[in-house]
Amino acid sequence: MDVKKLNLLEAFFEQRTYRKKELLLSEGQRCYEKFFIVKGCVHLYYLKQNGVEQTTDFALENWWTSDFMAFPTGSPAQLSIRAVETTNVLCITANSQRELLKQVPELNEYFHLVFQKAYAASQIRFRLLYEFSKEELYRHFNEQFPQFVQRVPQYLLASFLGFTPEYLSEIRKKYLS
Repeated sequence: MDVKKLNLLEAFFEQRTYRKKELLLSEGQRCYEKFFIVKGCVHLYYLKQNGVEQTTDFALENWWTSDFMAFPTGSPAQLSIRAVETTNVLCITANSQRELLKQVPELNEYFHLVFQKAYAASQIRFRLLYEFSKEELYRHFNEQFPQFVQRVPQYLLASFLGFTPEYLSEIRKKYLS
């Protein structure tokens, strides 16, 4: 990609900073933006019928996140996104992204590869949820993604893995022993 096209990118994005626990997107709110995590960490979740938050995903530096079902059409979000720590993002709207891709078509391949990797990771996660015991699931996650285990509060990690925080604490004690 040439320098002229690289310089063009800046006009399509808005920089924002979110404080720890601040919402980037609320379930039910119309979703008009996609977020590129420059620095920080966020988690995606929804409220279960019993009012408990269920974490579905995390995003760290250099990852894209949004409610990807709602983003293209600006429909109501099925998920909320909250900063786990102070987080700097670049935001782009669906309309801006469409215009950007018209002006810089080379980015189509980039976005295709990003989402292909994300979808593959989701497929692997589901397989692991079905095949691994809870202890194996934690051990695998800890080995593959130590940055999450170090940065994400235990109650969010437990929610993501489908555990109670107390059960995760028991597993961690065994694992650390």
